Amino acid sequence: MLARRTFLTGTAAAGALALVGCSGRDTQPTPTTSAPSPTRTSASPEEIAPSVAGTVVEGLNVPWSIVFLASGDALVSQRDDAEVIRVSPDGATTGLGPVPGVEVRTGAEGGLLGLAVDPDEDDVVYAYVTTAADNRVVRMRLEGDTLVSPTVILEGIPLGSSNHQGGRLLFDGEGSLFVSTGDSGSADLAQDRGSLAGKILRVDRDGEPVDGNPFDDRVWSYGHRNVQGLAFDADGRLWASEFGAQETDELNLVERGGNHGWPIVEGESDDPELVAPQATWSTDECSPAGLAITRDTAFVAALRGQRLWSVPIGPDGAGEPSALLDGEYGRIRDVVVAPDDSLWVSTSNTDGRGDVRGGDDRILRITL
Repeated sequence: MLARRTFLTGTAAAGALALVGCSGRDTQPTPTTSAPSPTRTSASPEEIAPSVAGTVVEGLNVPWSIVFLASGDALVSQRDDAEVIRVSPDGATTGLGPVPGVEVRTGAEGGLLGLAVDPDEDDVVYAYVTTAADNRVVRMRLEGDTLVSPTVILEGIPLGSSNHQGGRLLFDGEGSLFVSTGDSGSADLAQDRGSLAGKILRVDRDGEPVDGNPFDDRVWSYGHRNVQGLAFDADGRLWASEFGAQETDELNLVERGGNHGWPIVEGESDDPELVAPQATWSTDECSPAGLAITRDTAFVAALRGQRLWSVPIGPDGAGEPSALLDGEYGRIRDVVVAPDDSLWVSTSNTDGRGDVRGGDDRILRITL
């Protein structure tokens, strides 16, 4: 067993999250407050100068999720191949085999999605997968260059016909696993706290609810349309990037027990019962996927927007976004903080919605 690792992408304790109440309904427990409610002010992040240092690896199939092992190697999920590969910092790749039970449908957003590595056991890997019946989370063990003993720990997450599957996994430092789910194309399920769709869930390593969850079940927050990015900041606050419908994409500071609004509202709202987003974009500018936070800056991968957004964040919320890599590499799927404090950024041009370029898909290394 390895000592708990701490990465800048966030392994802070869930108890340090901003626990801010957001609903006055009698049926909803009122979360206690451990941090002030965020407001819209300018943040002053550490001065950074992002620069593409080169390509780590190319020729990948829809690299959806990147997570790092203690060795410095990364595990990468290939969505449509349903295969996990190991990528070393010098770009060498090793196939670890397909994840069993994954159903891939041409032109759809499902398949092999998010990955997470247990913060205490480097050889235990979790994956969010689409099957013929549902979306689910499986736990596997990494033995040498093979993933073995797949065990379903969470099933019954509603399956969208082609999209809105969610799919991001993120551990906190106490071993709780956060799972983002989409509304499965049935918007009303996002407001139904009895459904796993349109939620951010918090479960233990066996998929069971964690003590301290706001509703004594698996739900951490609700009213989400399609969260595909999760990250903790340096203060232990959970942030999420979220697809809008027709007009507005969002960067959200997630509140314990919070109603984040979908489908009651898309984007900004002055309703005190709902959690307002910290930053917004038009759906043409963003379509956000992966999310990473380092140096008081949130980096948001943009698919339709074909860029990487940089958003300063601070104790009072988020500042003005600025665009990086604008159109240079096509659709951007994931962004993570590597052990050397660089960013690894994956493209998503082989997903059926992008223009494939020579070498696609690839993972870029960006220094800050």
